[in-house]
Amino acid sequence: MRFLCIFTALLSISILPPRATQAGDALTLNGAGATFPYPLYSKWFSEYRKIDPSVEINYQSIGSGGGIRQLLENTIDFGASDSPMKDEQLAKAKTPLFHFPMVMGAVVLTYNLPGVHQPIKLSPELLADLFLGKIFYWNDPKIVALNPEITLPDVPVMIVHRSDGSGTTSIFTDYLAKVSPEWKSRVGSGTAVKWPLGIGGKGNEGVTGFVKNSPGALGYIELLYAEKNNLQVAHLKNAAGVFVKPEAKSITAAASGFLREMPKDFRVSITNAPGSGAYPISAFTYLLVYRNLGDGKSVDAKTEKLKRFIAWALTEGQKLAASLYYAPLPESLSAKVRMQLKEIGSKELVK
Repeated sequence: MRFLCIFTALLSISILPPRATQAGDALTLNGAGATFPYPLYSKWFSEYRKIDPSVEINYQSIGSGGGIRQLLENTIDFGASDSPMKDEQLAKAKTPLFHFPMVMGAVVLTYNLPGVHQPIKLSPELLADLFLGKIFYWNDPKIVALNPEITLPDVPVMIVHRSDGSGTTSIFTDYLAKVSPEWKSRVGSGTAVKWPLGIGGKGNEGVTGFVKNSPGALGYIELLYAEKNNLQVAHLKNAAGVFVKPEAKSITAAASGFLREMPKDFRVSITNAPGSGAYPISAFTYLLVYRNLGDGKSVDAKTEKLKRFIAWALTEGQKLAASLYYAPLPESLSAKVRMQLKEIGSKELVK
């Protein structure tokens, strides 16, 4: 597979994205990127194949950073990221790109504390101190003060973070940079940062595995991974001063304050959102799509198949979100995204 990708890149002389390949009688669309929405995307692709057997969608869950890199190298048909691409990244694209928010999710703080069965509470300041390496034991007075009803063990805190370029990391560090001036100045935000301490795991799966098997561990992952592995998740203090559980309604609440002023390109951060019911580390997750998937002169088969899939995912596909611990898009936002979807396959050539 690695040789094939290199060989394809060497042969490519077009500035436009690659044509879809044929898998038997089915048209194949290749995508790569975020692990955050992978469980839902996998379900979508499987269900959509039943609706349209003439298209097969292959997706590599390699992290948002990897998906953006492959998209800019024109080796895939679409990418996926949990954080919007930056202006400097978009400037490197050889053809214009669209951001389509597909669903909302939550980054949760999960931990392994034997004997502790109640959700612990964490404030923004306390969370930043933990990941900055200022708190070493779970029974530190600052943690105890927020959780007086819980007997916290005298065990070291083991920080677990992502080792790969990750939209989940971008969401988490975006939040920390908003709530902690020290984090913003010392570490900053992005798909990859220089962590002050901790162990790195690849993908949400890697972090989940470390936390699940390591007493004292604390890491950040997508909500579904915690639920499916029966891991505890912390309740976080939001901008309104309320400790909130990560769930569909609190994720939706985080988006509600941004709907009226949503940017036309949908690139927006909803971390640390206002509102008493908002979960503070919520985010949209995006499909990244070329404006011109074919030759720029006509709407080809690949373009049409991808547009139809996205339109289905934004309507019928949304009904599958809640069962996998994601929050569906508000209908008003979904309608705006579907409207912009019509711009895919423009007949204008890229200059």
